[in-house]
Amino acid sequence: MRALKISNAKIVNEGTIEQKDILIEGNRIAKIGSDMEVSETTEVFDASGKYILPGLIDDQVHFREPGLTHKATIETESKAALAGGITSFLEMPNTSPQTTTLEQWEAKNERAAHTSYANYGFMFGGTNDNLDQILALDNKRVPALKLFLGSSTGNMLVDDPEVLKKIFRNTNLVIAVHCEDETTIRENLKAAQAKYGDAIPIEQHPIIRSEKACYLSSSKAIELAKETGARLHVFHLSTAKELSLFRNDIPLSEKKITAEVCVHHLWFNDSDYKEKGTHIKWNPAVKTKKDQEALWEGLNTDLLDVLATDHAPHTLEEKANPYTAAPSGGPLVQHALPALLTAYHQNRIALEKIVEKACHNPAILFDVKDRGYVREGYFADLVVVDLDREYKVEKTDLLYQCGWSPFEGTTFKGSIEKTLLNGQWAYDQGKINPKSAAMALTFDR
Repeated sequence: MRALKISNAKIVNEGTIEQKDILIEGNRIAKIGSDMEVSETTEVFDASGKYILPGLIDDQVHFREPGLTHKATIETESKAALAGGITSFLEMPNTSPQTTTLEQWEAKNERAAHTSYANYGFMFGGTNDNLDQILALDNKRVPALKLFLGSSTGNMLVDDPEVLKKIFRNTNLVIAVHCEDETTIRENLKAAQAKYGDAIPIEQHPIIRSEKACYLSSSKAIELAKETGARLHVFHLSTAKELSLFRNDIPLSEKKITAEVCVHHLWFNDSDYKEKGTHIKWNPAVKTKKDQEALWEGLNTDLLDVLATDHAPHTLEEKANPYTAAPSGGPLVQHALPALLTAYHQNRIALEKIVEKACHNPAILFDVKDRGYVREGYFADLVVVDLDREYKVEKTDLLYQCGWSPFEGTTFKGSIEKTLLNGQWAYDQGKINPKSAAMALTFDR
């Protein structure tokens, strides 16, 4: 059995930073301690001056397989994820075809088993007419049910109130929701078209996909969850107003209603549209500086439970279209952690809080088995970080198939040096191990 000792590591884990050694045997952490004696055949990596984090678990990505592989593939984006310290991902169902039948869900898993370079799990998509499929899901293999309560990329809008109630009442899975009110968005878009015709400026995006649209939808979803007792997780919060819907007076393990924030809503605000244009067009929209600051506060005070990316690549040609034709979404998995490490240097967030929100909490929320922590007996998914190294994001270094990033030209402070996946070095200073060690995630329910 292969053995690896990581020595002199500053381990960021469970609210502390401690210098210890980590012994890995096979694909799991065997021991954490000091002054370990190991055999001559044990590989030793001296992590002096570096920090060790648990591998990040990204609870919201769009890797575009099947059917949209001109934008991305599971293979290309999982490699980019490893370069960004993300060792496990939960992928969304709005592909082509959509992942709304057991057959389509199994096909995705089969594809990932052959091509993914990071650990994988696939959410199942709810529609107005697939409750029978939802009830047949294996809760130990499916991380969550995904519902679109406002239309986004892919036509999976669930808008029948009676269907929603039936789904909320009849599944024990976490129900992860995209919340934007479709009627409000259509009214706002109509007003913008009346004013600007076909030349709607990108700066109108957060006005069209407004605070009202977000709050109206998320508040209704939460009301329904309270009525039915469902376990609800609200994706990608973007407004200060929505924070009032959540609580921070009980631990995550006791919460039935939780919320996520994505890196782009923390990094950008509406003043960035002038420079970045449709490259920062997301649904929900990047909103005001006030919203951005409130989201940071909500993250640090535990109103927001999870940090994620909503990685959703499109080609440059698609993004170059006029506002109404340009798709929403962008590539983020390679640079989310460097952005967060830079935010640490800016005194916006502690390292321990980054690990809590991006590693521990996704594991708790989705019952991910034996991952998300640096613990004896857990899978050895680890990230080696150099907090002091600065680097500029260059197009030539991008691993995304789409070949662009909204962070191009940005200088980050804090880099991912190595990523360990299931006890194997999967990423090492710019190079991906050609032999995948990825595994399907399982859920301890």
